[in-house]
Amino acid sequence: MASGRLIKFVVFELLEFAAFSIPTLVITEQFATAYQGTRAGSDNTHYWLIVSCSIAYVALVTLLIWVPVKVILHKKRYIYRKIKGWRPVLMMCVVLTTLPCLTFSIAVTEVQKSIKGSADVLPDMLPDLPVSLVLSSLIMVDIIEKLRIYPLRGSQKSSENGHIHSTSLQHIKTVTEQVRQSQGNAASPQAANSTQVSQPSGAMTRSQVSVFMGPQEPSCDSGILRIMSRRDVRAELFLWSFLLWSDTIEMVRVAGHPNVYKSSWLYPVYIFSFISLLRITFTPQNPLLNSLSVLLQDLPFVFVRLGLIIALGTITPVLGLCKNILVTLSYIYFNYLTRLRFFSAFEMSPF
Repeated sequence: MASGRLIKFVVFELLEFAAFSIPTLVITEQFATAYQGTRAGSDNTHYWLIVSCSIAYVALVTLLIWVPVKVILHKKRYIYRKIKGWRPVLMMCVVLTTLPCLTFSIAVTEVQKSIKGSADVLPDMLPDLPVSLVLSSLIMVDIIEKLRIYPLRGSQKSSENGHIHSTSLQHIKTVTEQVRQSQGNAASPQAANSTQVSQPSGAMTRSQVSVFMGPQEPSCDSGILRIMSRRDVRAELFLWSFLLWSDTIEMVRVAGHPNVYKSSWLYPVYIFSFISLLRITFTPQNPLLNSLSVLLQDLPFVFVRLGLIIALGTITPVLGLCKNILVTLSYIYFNYLTRLRFFSAFEMSPF
């Protein structure tokens, strides 16, 4: 009988391969259908030629790239340990699947425009299946890669609360020691000349203590509250993986609006949406992930959404624009501007 680890490995590999191959086949088939509509007569030669080329493409990249990389990562563990900061499986999905799918999605609209030389022949709304299939496949591969290190059976308690609690206690302890040290220095004869300096420092530290000591969290140790308060890392992976891409999903959904895909705005929307997807190739704990998220998603989306609102109206939510602006400004301010002398809140005047 096969072990649970082997079953988990086989299921994960099959799901990842399905997410790698199916989107390309589906979207290429839609392109073949659209192209067949431009041909006169009932000859389906061009349709089956495009479909067979898509099957050949998937088979070729599977045999030459997907399978060898998977075998190397599974057999040569020392090579896998040397890979830091990025994930090869997600990189293959983004480059070999997502990029061709977005290209063929744009090609479908261009082929339909060429039927009569006008955008009026296009349908009122683009079908949602291709875009949802591509993004769902990427998110599924992302979840699987994160879920590999966890067992699928048994309880797995989240250590996030304990980590936050211990970190907060360490901060409070450190700040309390600083308060006592400042009071001791102020009372000593050797620090008599620096009383005016140490006193504001003590006041500043007390304000930091009040920041760390926020509202107390409720205790759910019994009854139904204990059942409702259970948290598992594996379940939270699914939640945060979908929430992480909500902004990109909303941006791609805007591309289905007739005023967008019937105009040249379709290109920047798809291009910058694909650029934002490049974040998925980095590891979740990569120190550069926050800055890359701002540079690859929020900052470009500010200009794209602002241009869409100015040119076509509020077809994209204003809330999304506010989110991108606030995330970009807050990142720049708290990470860089607060380090400057002018923006230092705790700087003491020399006068």
